Amino acid sequence: MQNNPHTTLITSDAPVTAHTHGGRAKCLQRLVRLDLPVPRTVALSFDAVHQIAEGDVPNLDAILEQFDSTTLLCVRPSSEDPDWGGPGAVLNIGMNDARYVDLSDTMGAEAAAALYLRFVQSYAIHVARLDADVFDDIDMDGSEGLRHSLRAYEDETDEAFPQDRGEQLIGVLRSMARAWDGTSARLLRQAKGAPADAGLGLVIQEMIPGVGQGECGSGVLQLVDSTTGMPQITGRYLSQSQGRDALGKDVAALFLEKDPRGPSLEEVAPKAFADVKTHAVLMREKLREEMQVEFVIQNGKVHILDGVRVQRSARAAMRIAVRLAEDGIIPPQEAVMRVDPHALNELLHRQVHPDARRDVLTTAIGASPGASTGKIVFTSAEAQASAARGEACVLVRRETSPEDVRGMHAAVAVLTEKGGMTSHAAVIGRGLGLPCIVGASEMRFQTKDKMLTAPDGRVFKTGDIVTIDGSSGQVLAGQPAMLEAALDDCFQTLMGWADAERDIDIRANADTPADAQTARNFQAQGIGLCRTEHMFFDPGRLIVMREMIFAQTSAGRAAVLERLLPMQREDFVQLFRIMEGQPVCIRLFDPPLHEFLPTTRTGQRELAEALDLPVSDVERRVEAMTEYNPMLGLRGVRLGVTVPEIYDMQARAIFEATLEARKNGAPVVPEVMIPLVSAKREVELVKSRIDSVAAAVESERGQKFEYRLGVMVETPRACLRAEEIAPQTAFMSFGTNDLTQMTYGLSRDDAGRFMSAYVRQGVFGEDPFHVLDPDGVGELLKLGAERGRAAKPNVTLSVCGEHGGNPESIAICRDLGFDYVSCSPFRVPVARLAAAQLAISSRLGG
Repeated sequence: MQNNPHTTLITSDAPVTAHTHGGRAKCLQRLVRLDLPVPRTVALSFDAVHQIAEGDVPNLDAILEQFDSTTLLCVRPSSEDPDWGGPGAVLNIGMNDARYVDLSDTMGAEAAAALYLRFVQSYAIHVARLDADVFDDIDMDGSEGLRHSLRAYEDETDEAFPQDRGEQLIGVLRSMARAWDGTSARLLRQAKGAPADAGLGLVIQEMIPGVGQGECGSGVLQLVDSTTGMPQITGRYLSQSQGRDALGKDVAALFLEKDPRGPSLEEVAPKAFADVKTHAVLMREKLREEMQVEFVIQNGKVHILDGVRVQRSARAAMRIAVRLAEDGIIPPQEAVMRVDPHALNELLHRQVHPDARRDVLTTAIGASPGASTGKIVFTSAEAQASAARGEACVLVRRETSPEDVRGMHAAVAVLTEKGGMTSHAAVIGRGLGLPCIVGASEMRFQTKDKMLTAPDGRVFKTGDIVTIDGSSGQVLAGQPAMLEAALDDCFQTLMGWADAERDIDIRANADTPADAQTARNFQAQGIGLCRTEHMFFDPGRLIVMREMIFAQTSAGRAAVLERLLPMQREDFVQLFRIMEGQPVCIRLFDPPLHEFLPTTRTGQRELAEALDLPVSDVERRVEAMTEYNPMLGLRGVRLGVTVPEIYDMQARAIFEATLEARKNGAPVVPEVMIPLVSAKREVELVKSRIDSVAAAVESERGQKFEYRLGVMVETPRACLRAEEIAPQTAFMSFGTNDLTQMTYGLSRDDAGRFMSAYVRQGVFGEDPFHVLDPDGVGELLKLGAERGRAAKPNVTLSVCGEHGGNPESIAICRDLGFDYVSCSPFRVPVARLAAAQLAISSRLGG
């Protein structure tokens, strides 16, 4: 049989691989190589199991020859990836009337009956396909329960329970092979990421009973906590048991180590406990992984039945990888590769505890990760009032607008009815590290009545407590237990190793001093996008902006903007000082002006009173400035060309702040970015005025300074005409949020309504606002980069859209030779890790 690659005894040199026989078979071979006490085992390959499902029986005699004729057997699944699952194990094959009599003499009648009864019921359900309720009325254990179960089997099948070990074994093998090919099993494993043609191997193992005289039982042990990853012996042990019985909910299992809460294996069988722990330490070192050890004790002697990779949370996965590297078991580069960048979000924010009970109201789009609990509020003013009282609140809006930013700052989480991954609430939420769920359209939002109705009819009002889990997209009633963020030394160590490997810079999008400080804390290499318009929604500045909008002349606008100048200058001074000489890229004013005007009649009346104007004048001005499609209207560089006073003021504020910040700090070289360019002439016009402002500031202050002027590439035309635009600039930063919108002709705020259906039906592989589209938008990036560098080889290229924090999108940018990506501050660690993994894979030829 050793020469048969499809049915082989597991020895140290047997032809067994995870790709042919499954992960369990391969792990058992590794344990055999370590000379661990593994029961004799035969492995059946994927092909052998497939043939069994088709009715082709393997050489049963050759298999049974590997075991003593009196040995009981068990069969366990062995899929390529343990996470793909498989049919349940069947224990005690070979148990029959004769063996029952023999074992009754050696281990006692009750123990022998327990083995036989377990096998009869398992065989009846999985092989004979009887309903489990056939045995529901049998509430007796031992020999009496066995007798009734055998009779029930005979009554249901019209035949006696099979007594031949070979017949029993082939029945079990057939049932498990066919179960793997069943429709529900196939759909379940495909949902876990298994390919449609994933194979199943089976292992036939000598059965160590786990019941009988002396200390007998079974259990599992691991050396770390699955939730935290901290070193801690965890698991359970149950005397007189088999398989994973110790993990049952209603069993009197023992602790492993001595524990004040109850008896332990260490006290009952100290040598066996020490042996299991020693085996676990050896497996960790030699298999280079934290393993859960499945063991059985027979009359005080330990047998290792299996070893599986410890189940782990994201924080445990990180800690396990780092500790393995620190202990010299794996190199740091491998530790970096073992941590999923997507899962890293769980470490940066509070999370609902994995064991907590969840009262789910609805599930929508988890747009910003983390979880927070608070009282419901329906307006930004209420959110600010709650924050002033020291009360945590959840801001509930149909959709957020720039006027809600202050309320979002005050809230601990945000919930909206509309929107997608790149809606206003999502982008600002990620920037603030604020848990956010958008597109919760199955809930009824009655914001005027301050009511929120769940799909099941429950009504929530102001002050009611809910929890927003932005990682899963679940809205929960009440306050479940939480896990705090895990930014400890272990996290810092991993990030240090990642930074040593990556070959693309990571900056942060930061609009406020708080954002900038977060970026510094996460070791961003500068600010790649500062959106200045967010600075104007402060109530004290908003009224000045509105005065400027109502000014009739250029001189009038400039005069009003003079009052905003010192405020803007102080904003930039703070950013420059926080970033301590690192680059800061400031995008000049971008949104259409009408966003700063009130839309309600009440707001318009208040503005008329503040500006001492007739209400009719305000209404006419608001109506005149309303655009059919503001995203494609008078915004960005178009404002800079037609209302140049705004950019003049901002440029002066930047340059004066540059001189101020460098007095007592590191040298500052600001980067000034013109948004939404489409033509060379636009850049020339704005560049000319900015250069003039720079010259004026240098003349007035008697000090020279440097600055870099660049453009934000957000239109397809800018990509196509990059060879004309690049020579005018020091850098080109691709704003992939708007570029995706314009390429697809699709509003990012409305895409959430149908995008999931599009992805599900294969129209798009991924939501293009979440993962950069490599074919359409990626092709425009490629053209823009090639044409821009052909005209100006040293032009700096970057991405500053939300895609900058997405690992798959970073791969595209890196392949195109971009200098850096910029993302929300809380996504900086994700980007750092993803970039490191790409560099390591590239060096390894992956």
